[in-house]
Amino acid sequence: MKGHFEFECSPEEARRFLGLPDVSRANDLYVDSLVNAMKGTGNIEQLQDMMKQFAPMGELGLKMFRQMMENSANAAFGKSSSRKD
Repeated sequence: MKGHFEFECSPEEARRFLGLPDVSRANDLYVDSLVNAMKGTGNIEQLQDMMKQFAPMGELGLKMFRQMMENSANAAFGKSSSRKD
């Protein structure tokens, strides 16, 4: 048996229904700190150094995330992953 349900609600209502914590204040603080840090950057090198500090695991984390997304897309469309980085 197969069923289909459609709910119409705001993101806030969905968060509360699923019992997820409200992280909007933490998100606002994080975004504010990023904005303030970016105001002090004068060139690309400073911006890259700053982003390395904010990104979890730095470039390795971004590379792992990209690889995971590529593998998922390939699996979804039936392609094999032949690319090696």
